[in-house]
Amino acid sequence: MFTLKMGWSALFGGLLLIAILLSKAIWQDDWALNRYDALFIFAVAIQILFLALKMESWAEARVILLFHITGTAMELFKTYAGSWTYPEDAIFRIAGVPLFSGFMYASVGSFIARAIRNFDMRYVPYPPFWLTVLLAVAIYVNFFAHHYLPDIRWFLFAGTVLVYGRTWIWFRPRGWYRMPMVLSAFLASIALWVAENIGTRTGTWLYAGQSEAQLVSFAKIGSWYLLLYVSFVTVTLAAPGAVIGARRPDADAADPIAEAQRDG
Repeated sequence: MFTLKMGWSALFGGLLLIAILLSKAIWQDDWALNRYDALFIFAVAIQILFLALKMESWAEARVILLFHITGTAMELFKTYAGSWTYPEDAIFRIAGVPLFSGFMYASVGSFIARAIRNFDMRYVPYPPFWLTVLLAVAIYVNFFAHHYLPDIRWFLFAGTVLVYGRTWIWFRPRGWYRMPMVLSAFLASIALWVAENIGTRTGTWLYAGQSEAQLVSFAKIGSWYLLLYVSFVTVTLAAPGAVIGARRPDADAADPIAEAQRDG
């Protein structure tokens, strides 16, 4: 049940990865439509279909839109700075950034929002909201500022432990389980690193000096780990009710919040 719910939560990102793999395998240079533009149209169509079939709420759609904006802003800066490139042509692009790239960030937000709903997640104890926002802003700014100033990621790693170190994620495949939020973020960052290798192995984007045959640097796991906290706070801003937990546990199920309060 856990695996099924995880797969259902990651449906948007999973479909996008499948589209990247299939398009790389079949696309021809002389086709009238660019591969990047086809990926953009596919992502928009999937988003419309999810909403039409009520597989996604409007709150989750707001999450995807906000992620698309913040992700595209980062892409514009990083490609300008030479961190990575998109080697193929596209009509739907801003400067050197094809617009489908924003949906790759949006798929992370979609996964978080859908997982919170599908697993009825609770965060106990939840850190002070202003502190989570402050940490997320510091992480996001450092992704830009480290090109000009010293990289403070090690302080930010420590900050995630200080802010979220006591937070447990309670989730329910069937009965209630819990996992430290810091551990959850680390495991998710490894999964994102694997997904990113699919992107580079297909040549959809490449880091500076990287060939398609090379693995993405393991250091990117740390980058994704930090970015996940930005992603989580973005979800809390776009869909705050999801993080609080819209549904109470069933009457015959233990309430993790009450249990945590009794345990101190």
